[in-house]
Amino acid sequence: MNEFGFKPKHADLSKIGLGRVGDTYWNLEPAELVEQVILRGEGVLANTGALAIDTGEFTGRSPKDKFCVKDEKTADTVWWGDVNIPFSSEQFERLLDKMCVYLQGREVFVKDCYACADPAFRMNIRVVAELPSSAMFAGNMFLRPTAEELEDFEPEWHIICCPEFHADPAKDGTRQHNFAVLDFTRKMILIGGTGYTGEIKKGIFTVLNYVLPQERKVLSMHCSANIGKNGDTAVFFGLSGTGKTTLSADPERALIGDDEHGWSDAGVFNFEGGCYAKCIDLSAEKEPQIWEAVKFGAILENIVFEEGTTKVDFSDSTKTENTRVSYPIDHIANIARPSMGGHPKNIFFLTCDAYGVLPPISKLTPGQAMYHFISGYTAKVAGTEAGVTEPQSTFSACFGKAFLPLHPTKYAEMLGRKMKEHDVRVWLVNTGWSGGAYGTGERIKLKYTRAMITAALNGELDNVEYDEHSVFGLKFPTSCPNVPAEILNARKTWKDEAAYMAQAEKLAQAFVKNFANYADGASEEILAAAPRTTVKA
Repeated sequence: MNEFGFKPKHADLSKIGLGRVGDTYWNLEPAELVEQVILRGEGVLANTGALAIDTGEFTGRSPKDKFCVKDEKTADTVWWGDVNIPFSSEQFERLLDKMCVYLQGREVFVKDCYACADPAFRMNIRVVAELPSSAMFAGNMFLRPTAEELEDFEPEWHIICCPEFHADPAKDGTRQHNFAVLDFTRKMILIGGTGYTGEIKKGIFTVLNYVLPQERKVLSMHCSANIGKNGDTAVFFGLSGTGKTTLSADPERALIGDDEHGWSDAGVFNFEGGCYAKCIDLSAEKEPQIWEAVKFGAILENIVFEEGTTKVDFSDSTKTENTRVSYPIDHIANIARPSMGGHPKNIFFLTCDAYGVLPPISKLTPGQAMYHFISGYTAKVAGTEAGVTEPQSTFSACFGKAFLPLHPTKYAEMLGRKMKEHDVRVWLVNTGWSGGAYGTGERIKLKYTRAMITAALNGELDNVEYDEHSVFGLKFPTSCPNVPAEILNARKTWKDEAAYMAQAEKLAQAFVKNFANYADGASEEILAAAPRTTVKA
């Protein structure tokens, strides 16, 4: 075995069973990893200098193939079910042994990195990857130790990532050949059978969603965050398509992070050192910061080039709608250094309500905030290719259900306590439709949404009059700077009030039905924030 690159003094892969691997590349620089990818024919450079790769069979996460070891540590703490599927300690051991055998004599790429910008919660991670692109992704997405820090680097968690290793479901206890298995006792993540790099990022996010609330009393959040010139922090929650990345990218405010944060007794901190943005239909006009970040050092996933060129056709979804770009956060100019902020003054829950029911902005009580946090609602347009125009409700607890090892109410109650302790204003912002559902109404203009968020941040909505939604009980302002007053009341934007009320009732019932999954663990304060519907779950 030959070793290349920068190896920490005490590094020893044999401690995790990998003592017989082949040539080992330690902590290569991005340029060196790009070279390795290209030499192996696993990727090419786009015209912007970004590395373009294909992730193969899987172009997204496979939530049904994510497992968690059920043992003495996790048996009574993890929220078991379709999100956290149990895996035995014995099964994990056998799978680990098979992966170690698989890697015997093979080249591996090791990347040492860490999560959590706040030094008090730093978690050192060692990624051992079969492919150089996986190692590069880890270097992009996690925080990068200095050369001095690498000298004595000791990992707390290990990730072994082998996209070309396939499990045998009949023998290994997996559902199919691909898998991601977390073991909180061994502090290891095994990933195999899938080249989708997001499994690496989301594996560690899941770890932090367990460790920080359970052991460190820190609220973990699937959100973006920014900070104003006066030091005021704002947090943005939202599922895909709600505008989380767009609205947190504000030229007047520095970006703390775009996806995953912790909220401690000291304030908010980024988990990551990079961004992993969707890039379908990416343009300089719509997403200037992301557009400029697609340069050397970034990794483009599953994109399509314009024929005969290395120019990316960002509109082409032939391979997947989930085209992605990974890049270090310092590819964005306007960032907070370090990636930390104080306690948030404002929290925004973003929802793209394609039913056209919810007001464009509402101010939430603590009970409503916890209810809507647990609900994690948005509505997606089904698509028109087959003449289908009916929106589809989507609920994802805490705006990140797939990554929650604990019961959603645990996170909601922590949020409620912190809101009250720090007197945080929480807003529900509808970035979706007004004047009717999708197909009838119109999408709320981005400039109006930005104006409402700016007004909230500036305190300009603190002393205006509010009205109350008759079904959802939401308080919404009757006026807002730079926003037409007539769009603030969703009901009045519809021509047919009866049709609006019918749609509101339909949506309220969807909320109640969804929340029945969590009601047994919710407080009376949370339950009281449910919409007023005639039908109960």
